[in-house]
Amino acid sequence: MNSEQRSSTPSNLVQLGNLSPTVEIDPVCKMHVVPEKAAARFDHNGKTYYFCAVRCMERFRADPPAFLQPNVTEPQPAAPDVIYTCPMHPEVRQKGPGACPKCGMALEPEMAQLDDGPNPELVDMTRRFWIAAVLSVPVLVLGMMEMLPIAQFVLATPVVLWAGWPLLERGAASVIHRSLNMFTLIAMGVSVAWVYSSVAVLTSRELPVYFEAAAVITALVLLGQVLELRARAQTSGAIKRLLGLSPKTARLVSAEGTEADIPLGHVHVGNILRVRPGEKVPVDGTVIEGASAVDESMISGEPIPVEKRTAAKVIGGTINGNGTFLMRADRVGRETMLSQIVQMVGQAQRSRAPIQRLADTVSAWFVPAVIIVAVGTFVVWAALGAVDKALLNAIAVLIIACPCALGLATPMSIMVGVGRGATHGVLVRDAEAIEIMEKVDTVVVDKTGTLTEGKPSVLAIVTLASFTEDQLLRFAAAVEKGSEHPLAAAIVRAASDRGIEIPRAQEFESRTGRGVTGIVEDQRVGLGNAKLAGELGADASTAIARAEDLRKDGHTVMFVIVGQDVAGMIGVSDPIKPSTRDAIDGLHAAGIRVIVLTGDSRSTAEAVARKLQIDEVRAEVLPADKARVIQELQTHGRIVAMAGDGINDAPALAQAHVGIAMATGTDIAMESAGITLVRGDLRGILQARSLSVATMKNIRQNLFLAFVYNVLGVPIAAGVLYPFVGMLLSPMIASAAMTFSSVSVIANALRLRSK
Repeated sequence: MNSEQRSSTPSNLVQLGNLSPTVEIDPVCKMHVVPEKAAARFDHNGKTYYFCAVRCMERFRADPPAFLQPNVTEPQPAAPDVIYTCPMHPEVRQKGPGACPKCGMALEPEMAQLDDGPNPELVDMTRRFWIAAVLSVPVLVLGMMEMLPIAQFVLATPVVLWAGWPLLERGAASVIHRSLNMFTLIAMGVSVAWVYSSVAVLTSRELPVYFEAAAVITALVLLGQVLELRARAQTSGAIKRLLGLSPKTARLVSAEGTEADIPLGHVHVGNILRVRPGEKVPVDGTVIEGASAVDESMISGEPIPVEKRTAAKVIGGTINGNGTFLMRADRVGRETMLSQIVQMVGQAQRSRAPIQRLADTVSAWFVPAVIIVAVGTFVVWAALGAVDKALLNAIAVLIIACPCALGLATPMSIMVGVGRGATHGVLVRDAEAIEIMEKVDTVVVDKTGTLTEGKPSVLAIVTLASFTEDQLLRFAAAVEKGSEHPLAAAIVRAASDRGIEIPRAQEFESRTGRGVTGIVEDQRVGLGNAKLAGELGADASTAIARAEDLRKDGHTVMFVIVGQDVAGMIGVSDPIKPSTRDAIDGLHAAGIRVIVLTGDSRSTAEAVARKLQIDEVRAEVLPADKARVIQELQTHGRIVAMAGDGINDAPALAQAHVGIAMATGTDIAMESAGITLVRGDLRGILQARSLSVATMKNIRQNLFLAFVYNVLGVPIAAGVLYPFVGMLLSPMIASAAMTFSSVSVIANALRLRSK
C-alpha cells in the first residue's frame, strides 16, 4: 500500500496509540476497507484487492480492467473535443474554439460548462486590445498634429497587422466563403486606410495619411470584441446556475452498513445513498428510510419545502432540510431531471425563432449594399474635388455599418429568456414556442392530472344485483391491476386498503376510450363506461340514472360488468389542485378562453368546470379525437395552447400551436410539447406567457435599435448632413458607434434576467 492510500484513512477508524489500521480501497465502489474486516478478497495480476461486499468482488472478478482504469467515471473538463457553435448560426458546429465562417463571430461552447476556465478568445482579444490601445494613443496625437508620418507608420503597422490580424483574417475568410459580414467591412476600411497611408508616406510627403484612423479603428473594434465576449458570457449564467446545483460527491452506504463519500460520477443505479441535513440530494431516486423536508425551489420555483417519506421521489440537486434519509439511486448521469433540464435549455437557446427570418433576409443583402454605398460615397465626393473627404467618408460608411447587431437581436434575447424560464420551472423546447405563446388566445386543458391532482381516490361504491362492495372491488382491481391509468391505481389501492386479495386477470385488454376487460376466475369482467357495457352485452340502462347523480358531484363513474350483468358502479374523485383556480382566473384576466378537453363523462367534467368557472367543456372525447378538436379550433382562427400530462394527450399537444406538458406526467407528453412546466402547476402557463411577452418585446426592441442605427448611421457617415450643417462623421467615431451597437443589443437582452 502506498503513501497516498495511507493518507486516505478515514477519521472514523479507531487509532490505538501511534498505530492505525491498514486501509485499502474497494476498486468497485471506492469505499475504504480494512483488510482484516473485508467481506471478500481477490487476487489479480499478483495483487490482492479487498472488497466491502461479495457482490463488489463478483463485479470486479467479471471484468477487472473496467475498474482499474483511472478516472474512467470522473467528469472530464472541457477539452478540444467540446463542440463549439455560433450564437447567430447554430448550424455551425466544430470541435474546439474558432470563428464562425459565416459571420466571423467567436464560437462558444454548445453547452456551457460549470468550470470551463477562461475564454481563450477573450484572453487573446483583451491582450491585443491593450497593446493596440497603447500604440494607438501616440498615433492619434501625431495624426492630429500632422507630424512625423514615418513615426505614425511605425506605430500603426503592428496595431493593424498584429493586433488587428484576427479582424483581417476573418474579413478575408468572409470573402473566401462568400459570406460577407461585419468583418468584411472592418477589414476593408482598415486596410484601405493603412495601405493608402503607407503608400503615401513611402512615396510622397505631400499626401495626407490616415494611420490614426486605421490604428484607432482597430483598437475600438477590439474593445468591442472584448465587451461583446464578456456580455455573451453572461447569457449562459442560467445553465451554469443549474449545473452548480449538482453536488460533487455522494455518501454511499454499503451492504454491510459502512459509509463513505464517493465522487458523483461513481454513483450507479441501485446504490443506496445517505442524505444528511443541509446536503444536496445527489441524484434522482426514492426514499427508502427516514424522512425530511426537501427544498425543491431551485427546480420548481416553489419556495415551500416538500415533505419526503418512504417511497417518495427525490430530485438530484435539491436541498435536504433538517432530517436525514436513505435513498435508492434511480437515475444517474445524463438521465437525472437536472441533466435533462440543462440539455433542454441548451437546445432551446440554440433554436431559431421565426422572427429571426426577417433579420436573416436583411443581413443577406446588407453588406453588399453597404459596399455599394461606400463606393458611391467615394465617387461622389471625388467628383466634387474632395478626394480626402471621399476616402474618409467611404471608410466611415464601411465601419459604421453593423450587421452583427441585426444578427444578435433575436438569439441573445432567446438565450437569456430561455435561461430565465428554466430558473422558474418553465422549460422551453424551442424558440418558436416562445414567439407563439404571447399570441395564444385559447388554452385547452386536460382534466385529470392537469386541473386535478391526478391522484384520485375511490369515494363511492354502488352495488347492484347480489354483489357486495368487496366483491365489486375485488373484480375491478383484478382487471385494473394491469393498467397504468391513475383511476386504476385508485381502485387497486382501495382494494388493498380493505385487505382484499386481488386475483390475477387473464387475457387483459385495454379498449381505448371505453375501459378494460379480462378473465377473472373464469368470468369475463369489464370496467369502464356505458359503451363498454354495451360491447359486452350488458344492460346498463337501470344504472345510468344513479351514475349521473354521482357525476354531478364530480365523480368519475365506472361500471363493473361481470359476465353480462352490470354488477355495480365505482365512483372515483380526483381533487382539484389548490393552484388551479388562481391559474384559471389569471388566464381569464389576460383575455384567454379556457376549454377543458377530457375523455371523462360530461357530468363529471362540467362539475369541475363549474367550480373553476371554465368557459367551455368538451367531454367524452376519445384520445384519437383530441387532436381533431384542437384542429377544429385552429380552423376558426384560434391560437391554441394545449396543456396535458398523459400519453393520450400527446397527439393534441403536437397539434396545438404550443403544447404545454406537466413534468409530473409522462415522458411522451413532454416530448410532444414545446413547453414543460416542472412544477406541474397551471400557474406556470401564466409564467410562460409573461416570459413570452417579455422576450418578444425585448427582441423587437433589439431589432428596432439595430435597424434604426444602421438606417441613420450609414447616410450620416456618407455625408448627407454636410450640405445642411457642415457635419462629417470621423471614421473613428463611426468605429466607436459600431463597437457599441452590438454591445447595446446584448445589454438590452440581459435585462430579461430581472423580468
